[in-house]
Amino acid sequence: MGVKIKMRTAIIGNSGSGKSTLARMLTGDSNTPLLDLDTIVWEPNQIAVPRSPKAMLIDLERFCNSSSSWVVEGCYANCIQTTLQYGPELIFLDPGREACLSNCRNRPWEPHKYASKAEQDSKLEFLLRWVADYYEREGDMSHNAHRILFETYPGPKRHLQSLHAQQGAPGDAPKAARA
Repeated sequence: MGVKIKMRTAIIGNSGSGKSTLARMLTGDSNTPLLDLDTIVWEPNQIAVPRSPKAMLIDLERFCNSSSSWVVEGCYANCIQTTLQYGPELIFLDPGREACLSNCRNRPWEPHKYASKAEQDSKLEFLLRWVADYYEREGDMSHNAHRILFETYPGPKRHLQSLHAQQGAPGDAPKAARA
């Protein structure tokens, strides 16, 4: 049986940092709602076609208001910023470029994003370039934006530089010093 979450959690980090893995660990076998922000930021069944900001915000706020416990994960600082009004624990996953690139190379098929593993793999080179650029680019999906969001959030938060090295017993959330 998974760990029952008694609070709200927002997870931010680069693609390949372990956000989805941590989110699944936190929700475990519970009925805690989990939102992968990719599912509301992009048009369904279309690659890299953004939804309108208004539609995305309506879905995000509906999700956040739907339960006293939830997990939201993604690389979009503006979306995570919206969740912070609900007082979640903010977790910034920051394992470094090489760990993120390795995780992307070893990523299992994501059927909620791609029609097949072959289609997903056809986008891998683009993804690897995008992941590597995280530390230099500016904007909402940059390391700098994530760091500023983390540093300025006055609520409960953790900065994890290694997801797997921090794990306790199976089903436990990673342990790290609280900020």
